[in-house]
Amino acid sequence: MTTLTFDSLNPATGEVVGSHPKQGVDAVRAAVGRAEEAGVWWAGLGHAERKRRLLDYKAVITQHLRELVKLVHEETGKPVGDATLEIVLAITHLDWAARNAHKVLGRRRVSTGMIGLNLAATLEYLPLGVVAVIGPWNYPVFTPMGSIAYALAAGNAVVFKPSEFTPGVGVRMAELFAESVPERPVFQSVTGLGETGAALAADPRVKKVAFTGSTATAKRVMAACAENLTPIVAECGGKDAFIVDADADLQAAADACLWGAMSNAGQTCAGVERVYVVDAVYESFMRELSERVTKVKAGEDYGPITMPGQVDIIKRHIDDATKSGKVVAGGPGSVRAPYVDPVIVEDVPEDSPAVREETFGPTITVRRTRDAQEALELANTSAYGLGGTIFSRNARRAMELARMMHTGMTAINSVISFAGVPALPFGGVGDSGFGRIHGADGLREFARPKAISRQRFAMPGMNLTSFARGPVEVERLIRLVTLLHGRRKR
Repeated sequence: MTTLTFDSLNPATGEVVGSHPKQGVDAVRAAVGRAEEAGVWWAGLGHAERKRRLLDYKAVITQHLRELVKLVHEETGKPVGDATLEIVLAITHLDWAARNAHKVLGRRRVSTGMIGLNLAATLEYLPLGVVAVIGPWNYPVFTPMGSIAYALAAGNAVVFKPSEFTPGVGVRMAELFAESVPERPVFQSVTGLGETGAALAADPRVKKVAFTGSTATAKRVMAACAENLTPIVAECGGKDAFIVDADADLQAAADACLWGAMSNAGQTCAGVERVYVVDAVYESFMRELSERVTKVKAGEDYGPITMPGQVDIIKRHIDDATKSGKVVAGGPGSVRAPYVDPVIVEDVPEDSPAVREETFGPTITVRRTRDAQEALELANTSAYGLGGTIFSRNARRAMELARMMHTGMTAINSVISFAGVPALPFGGVGDSGFGRIHGADGLREFARPKAISRQRFAMPGMNLTSFARGPVEVERLIRLVTLLHGRRKR
């Protein structure tokens, strides 16, 4: 029987990087079956043994760092430096998950309160079983590892479906894991197109799906999961805002803004797409930004557009923005597939596609605002709510703005820095999705809380959960509750 295959291509050259099988429903079911058995063994190892193996996996990835960097570079087209940074961050997250899983998820005693004085109570977080991870192509190691590492550390088996644009990276990650955990197929990859991911999400033995991709695709994945009431954590992109306050360090702000918007060819879910600058420093900031953007080159500082279909979306947004706004850099001619040169446009209407829809390219819109409050209000009008940035020298003011920004994450005087802090949860609100990866919340996302109460002794005269309970016991309960909770606070 002939196995159908598909090729992963270098988006910069069109050359074939590798060929991989289009795994169908039967192959996916077989992988989930193997994972289900392996997961029982993996969960039974306990935190200490899982930690040892995951730290060894971290060392194996590190030893193969250059090989993985080359593969990421070939499949995505991104520069070697960017690929290196991505994998290094993934390594730090794997390390954190392995070292902190027991502290976050392990059994601990909790207070029972006065009413439960005769009880002992414990809380722990137990593995779910099989976790399906459906990964993206823009950060094919860092993003899925944010789910894979934390799911494994929580005691689950993982079946990973990498993007069809970067399948080789996903396959290699699973192969390297087998060097550290050769006993059972705890972490497997399955390759294919959309049908493969759909089969994985629909398998009733999958206990949670971690998805990264567009909002539209997330809705389809959720529909498949709904058939089995399978929970899902979804990270669906963003339209992140960058606010420059009146007292900001303008050189640092312009540098961060440009990198946040243009790095990885703008193909970053938490990248900068909308910029709001307070009137008092608008002209000065734009001079800084305009001077710096002339030095950023597509094909040198960042790579090509990885997914060919995205070029049409980027072009549509640029065409629309330049018809109504003022061009600062680039324009319609910036699109020379597979590359897109930097584009900056001022005064684009807030209801235009370039401001409302995710562009996922090296473009930004810039708008002048009266003050930081207006900038915040405009930033919060987006249906997306993933990340954002505040530049201000006033630490208190910056913190207030960051807290009021309607996003899951905000960076102050830096850009996308929250992604590099393993202890911080990563995720959004609104059309950016729900649930969290990374940090303690990321570990709990892939575990189920287990609450246990144990009666240590019988409470004399206070057996409240019995049909033998009489008026005397009820009166004692009323007196106790009144003593504990009846005093008003004024």
